[in-house]
Amino acid sequence: MGFFRRLFGGSDTPGKPIPTTDDAFESEVLKSDLPAVVDFWSPTCAPCQVMGGLLNELGPDFTGRIRLFKMNVEQCPLTAEQYRIRGVPTLIFFRKGKEVDRIVGLLPLHPLRQRLEQLATS
Repeated sequence: MGFFRRLFGGSDTPGKPIPTTDDAFESEVLKSDLPAVVDFWSPTCAPCQVMGGLLNELGPDFTGRIRLFKMNVEQCPLTAEQYRIRGVPTLIFFRKGKEVDRIVGLLPLHPLRQRLEQLATS
């Protein structure tokens, strides 16, 4: 798969972050039977596009261990406000409906993989 396809999510690859909304957040994320990661992003944010590409690349490695979601903060302001999202990209890691970790800003591929692995195995 090409770089731009990975970057902008042009496939239905298992593990690819799933868009979620304010209305679906509780049922999809907080009540997930697996640990969940939400990528809070904006379409006008270049680092957000890069982070989305990294999650598209890493996601298949965590299929069945972590559920990945993405939430456009411009379209879903209620959840972004509830979780005090002040900058994007922001990743919030959830386990059993509780926030257990947070990354604000762009993180390189290997440290991001390590943080996802920690969530999957803890």
